[in-house]
Amino acid sequence: MNPENDPSRPVLIKPAPRSAFWQRLRNNFLTGIVIFAPISITIYLVWIFLNFVDSWVLNYVPKAYNPAQYLPISLPGIGLVFFFFFVAALGALTKGFFGRQLFRFGEHIVDRMPVVRSIYTTLKQIVETIFAREGQGSFEQACLVEYPRKGIWAVAFVTTETSGEIAEKNSVAGELVSVFLPTTPNPTSGFLLFVPKTDIILLEMSVEDAAKQVISAGLVTPPWPPLTREQKEALEREQRRQEALQG
Repeated sequence: MNPENDPSRPVLIKPAPRSAFWQRLRNNFLTGIVIFAPISITIYLVWIFLNFVDSWVLNYVPKAYNPAQYLPISLPGIGLVFFFFFVAALGALTKGFFGRQLFRFGEHIVDRMPVVRSIYTTLKQIVETIFAREGQGSFEQACLVEYPRKGIWAVAFVTTETSGEIAEKNSVAGELVSVFLPTTPNPTSGFLLFVPKTDIILLEMSVEDAAKQVISAGLVTPPWPPLTREQKEALEREQRRQEALQG
């Protein structure tokens, strides 16, 4: 029997050709979504943040000094400006002798409160650590660690070399590094690991590129080998040229 006449043979139905107009319209729509979505979401989140700060700060600003009482429209961000100058004035006050004594007196009172003392001390150490590393970046470098078992690798971030009691009492393992292992898609939560320096693989990608890969669950992969600045500019020009041709 001729295979072409076999009734049990599956019949392949070719899809109808798409109109060039609708194909171009679909591509333009998807391109617009890619451009519009990040911009709109960013503006929306900034707007929410400014409104939150305004609603919290402006309640403590006297009406005589509140610009909202004199302006015909409500300008978002005024509360953020007041908050900035308030924190700057607080920092200038604590640099003086009287301010330092007043600050120490307040800390002495907090040290006498059992629960409040623990919360305040922890938050103070975190903030001091973050701002002490300002200019160096929150993380030193992206790396790979074997987690949760041997043979499975996860993207992590090297924070610093481990020191103190942990490094001293675990000296058998050799030199340790403190590694933050983020979760996907929320990288603000994760695990703190103390890993031997010989057990991690340092990556050449930037911390920002590694964070993008974690947040996107691997959908966004940084180019390899890393592009130079000239290559990135050439790639952007080529992308703009292709978009202009499609339009």
